[in-house]
Amino acid sequence: MQRKHLVDFLVYLVVRFLICLVQAVRIETGQKLVGPLAWLFDAVLGIRSEVIAENLAHAFPELSGSERKRLARRMWEHLFLLVLEVANAPRKIHETNWRDYISLRDQQRLVRLLLDERPTLIITGHFGNFELAGYVLAILGFPTYTVARNLDNPYLDRFLNRFRSSTGQYIIPKKGGYDQILAVLARGGAMTFVADQYAGRKGCWVEFFGRPASAHKAIALLALANDAPVAVCSGPRLDGPLHIRLDTHAVADPRLTPERADGVRHLTQWYTSQLETAIRAAPNQYWWLHRRWKTPQAA
Repeated sequence: MQRKHLVDFLVYLVVRFLICLVQAVRIETGQKLVGPLAWLFDAVLGIRSEVIAENLAHAFPELSGSERKRLARRMWEHLFLLVLEVANAPRKIHETNWRDYISLRDQQRLVRLLLDERPTLIITGHFGNFELAGYVLAILGFPTYTVARNLDNPYLDRFLNRFRSSTGQYIIPKKGGYDQILAVLARGGAMTFVADQYAGRKGCWVEFFGRPASAHKAIALLALANDAPVAVCSGPRLDGPLHIRLDTHAVADPRLTPERADGVRHLTQWYTSQLETAIRAAPNQYWWLHRRWKTPQAA
């Protein structure tokens, strides 16, 4: 146990040192390193190459093998840009200059939901810079609560959560946080769910990129039980680091659009399809290294 704590602490020190290096150079300089790092992780180390290749082959069968390889490389570039953005955001983006970096699309609809007395469920995925999107919402004065799994390294977990909470983005642990979620909803707060993670054989099975995918039932159950509108949002990158657009793609309000919230499976499929549409518009900004489709649907 002591050895594990020592290893965790050493890994934390290395990460902090690398982040200090990233913050010490101009973001344009850091951007030049993205390509070589993507090549290293993709072509040389081949990290999760089989998973990525399989996911892309199923999602985009119309693309050639070389096109899918280029898409995989661009995904790695996006991941390293995301790290670069997260490291620099607290130093660059503030209440007075956020418009220099962030554009909002259909912001009136999202603002109305966040100001409503009813709770709001914000659905997003591992697409664009979802970390930065939550950070910006908090800067705008809308604190959100996000359900997330604790990192195995406690030092890195606390470090990441300090970034998230620096403007009012609060993390509720995936395990043991149900009562906290209910408390947030009871007072009309906003809950954010990264809703593209595998939920096991007993999850709610929906279609995602043409394949059965297991999704968590709890999101739809919470929305239906609390009369809460569900907003599908994302933060795709536009023309360079730290320039993202906060999109509100669609809203399912049990009062105004009951056909979208007609049961757990229907609502889960609806927001999953909305996420897929958003991802297809910029597929290089999605985490194709996820094991989203781990097992086939049980008979």
